[in-house]
Formats: sequence, C-alpha cells, structure tokens
Amino acid sequence: MAFLEPVTLAGDHVVLEPLQPGHAEELADAVRDGRLWELRYAAVPTPEGMAAQIESRLTRQALGEVLPFTVRRVADGRAVGMTTFLNAEPDVPRVEIGSTWTARSAQGTGINAESKLLLLTHAFETLGCLAVEFRTHSHNRQSREAIERLGAKQDGVLRQHRRMPDGSLRDTVVFSVLDSEWPAVRAGLRHRLARRTG
Repeated sequence: MAFLEPVTLAGDHVVLEPLQPGHAEELADAVRDGRLWELRYAAVPTPEGMAAQIESRLTRQALGEVLPFTVRRVADGRAVGMTTFLNAEPDVPRVEIGSTWTARSAQGTGINAESKLLLLTHAFETLGCLAVEFRTHSHNRQSREAIERLGAKQDGVLRQHRRMPDGSLRDTVVFSVLDSEWPAVRAGLRHRLARRTG
C-alpha cells in the first residue's frame, strides 16, 4: 500500500476531494476569482493552464510523489481551490502541505483553516507523521502569517531556492509542526473555527 493513497476529507465547511481531470473548468473559474495567477510571489496556474496543471499533478500522483486535492465549499458545492500533500518521506514519516491556492472570495472565511485542520489530522492521525512541513515565498507575507497562525514554527530559509515563472529567484521560508505540537495546533484550529461559526 502506498504512503499517499487518494482519500476524501470532509469537514463542516469544506470537502477535500481527490483532484480529477473533470475539475478543470470549475477550478479555472475559481482561479479567475481574484486573478490569482497574477500574484508575483505565488505559482498559481492560469485558467488556460489549469488542465495541464491537473495532468501534471496527477502524473506525479501516479508516481507516489504527491496527493492533490480539489477544495470544495460545502455551502454551495463550488470548487474554490487546490491543495496538495507533497515531498512525502514515508521512512520518517513526514509530508509537506503546499501548492495551495484559494479563490479570493473564499479567503478569510474559514475554508483554509478547516482545510489545514483536515490535512493535518490526516497526516498526524492516519499517516502517523512525525512532522508536517509548509513552505512559502519569503515575500508572501499573507501566507507566512497564515502558517504562523496555525502554530507552525519557522525552521529556516532556503536562499535562492527556486526559479519563479517570471525568472526571479525565490527565497523559500520553511515551517513545520511536530507531532508533539499537534494537539495544541489542533485545539487552536478548532477554536478559530468555533469562533467563526459560533
């Protein structure tokens, strides 16, 4: 049995379902919400490139490298983003949560918090991970602050780590949550979600 097996993760506000080629059109609509591909510090697919991006992620999934999800809002059933388990190291075990983007209208609504709760719960409580990693562009302050709000700790910075689509070099900030920190992170996420819905 592979370390990363397709699975559907369901919460009160969001369902993370295995990414499928048939999701391309609605994900293209979602990425238009905020014109997310224009963000200089994020590698978000264009509407026209969505089908190719899905094909690329599914090819990597078949090789056991990643497990990509479509993020679907429960309230209206609309796809509002993508997220992925990647850089899996089953021998540790550990995994990264990344390649995430969320439609502008779904940002700040609890969708991301519940998505992270579902992914972290699966990583720690089903996969038995000892650590879960997050990476982001050093210039992406919104993403860095969101990761810190989760309770993740900064591990360091990989300087000149990746070439961006515009040719610039990205410094990557690396964060992680350890299994010993997971209970506090889980409680914090549940509290944030309860405040939003209470």
